[in-house]
Amino acid sequence: MSKISSGIKTLDHMIDFLYVGDNVIWEVDAGTSYEFFMRSFIRQSFEESQNVIYVSFNKSPQSILNEIKTIINPKFFVLIDCFTSGKGKNDPTFLKFYKTPSEFNIVRSDNAQDIKTFTATLNNLEDSLPSGARYIFDSLTGMQDLWGDENNTYQFFTYMCPRLFDLGTVAYWILEKDAHSQKFKANLKHITQDVFEVYVRRDKQYIKALKLAGRRNREAFKPHVYEIEDMGIRIFSQKKESLPDLHDKIRELRLKSGLSQKDLADRMDVTPSFISQLENNQISPSLNSFIQLCKALDVNPARFFEDMRLAPFPKIFRRSDILSSLQPMEDGTRFYTIIDDEKTTVRAVTIPAGIVADAKFHMQETPEFIYVSRGTVAMTFEDRTEILSSGDSIYLKDVMPIKLMSEGGDEAELIVVW
Repeated sequence: MSKISSGIKTLDHMIDFLYVGDNVIWEVDAGTSYEFFMRSFIRQSFEESQNVIYVSFNKSPQSILNEIKTIINPKFFVLIDCFTSGKGKNDPTFLKFYKTPSEFNIVRSDNAQDIKTFTATLNNLEDSLPSGARYIFDSLTGMQDLWGDENNTYQFFTYMCPRLFDLGTVAYWILEKDAHSQKFKANLKHITQDVFEVYVRRDKQYIKALKLAGRRNREAFKPHVYEIEDMGIRIFSQKKESLPDLHDKIRELRLKSGLSQKDLADRMDVTPSFISQLENNQISPSLNSFIQLCKALDVNPARFFEDMRLAPFPKIFRRSDILSSLQPMEDGTRFYTIIDDEKTTVRAVTIPAGIVADAKFHMQETPEFIYVSRGTVAMTFEDRTEILSSGDSIYLKDVMPIKLMSEGGDEAELIVVW
């Protein structure tokens, strides 16, 4: 069966690539950088001279172009706009986009609410392109909102699912976590080939496979941390926390005893590779292995804990590190999650000059505290406007339609707590 790259080498290695005919569901948490997985797939498709059909239910064409314009190859990109006449309700603000000619192939679905009309639009586009065009459906949730019923969305998914193999392609589907019933999600997962969960725990982002049809490697089903870097996405295993400096202590005590890695391995009845991995901090010993190690080195276990701090050093968040790790939002703001645990979430948010943002930076119905750490912000509520300077703060007890805009030509920096 033909393989297709996700555009991320480490992910391809974990899952043994994607396969022609795969429907790939991405179940995503709010606050994750799941868009980078989409962009990598789009970029890879262009490199292989394959068309990408991007179907948007949740974002306007201008928003999408702002996000991915730098990677789009107009020759191979088609955007089906189901937003403007759908959620956008033909608002003049969104229709204005079409008054200016675009270098990109954008197909506006005037009646996306009607599933038959939308399906016909999709089929006509497929007929006009070479086989193998790859799909991005930006929101199953937006699809459901527009069509008004989970059954309608499910029926369309079951229509598309078997077609992909005949079309010689792969489709990405974005599913917002906690926005659908368990029955709907279970039905989708039953008939689809691949499902990935992308989520945030504390200050780290994770990816984990929930289903991979036909793959034998189980490594992808374990949580993997991913980080966004200048050159792309870095994915690595979430290893168990090892004892501080344990690997260095093992090497130090082994050498003091005049033992080679093989000598120590023979004493413990393990392989030299196991010792090598311990000393390179690639694995942590089990309790039984640790006791065996102490006996083999003829040392008291307390030797491994000498000179270690009794309490962990406080975690420091440098401003420079935060600013270099900010992730873009659809409205033009950028954010970095500093803390996210069971009790509190703290985010750093920047608002570029001239950008208007909602003061509610999360989806929960909970109070929110906003501290202006740098710059000047105009806060507008109904007909009233207040100017906030560095050191000022806002407390939002209820959900209110408050807008924030950076003033003075520079971007503003905020600390948001809820």
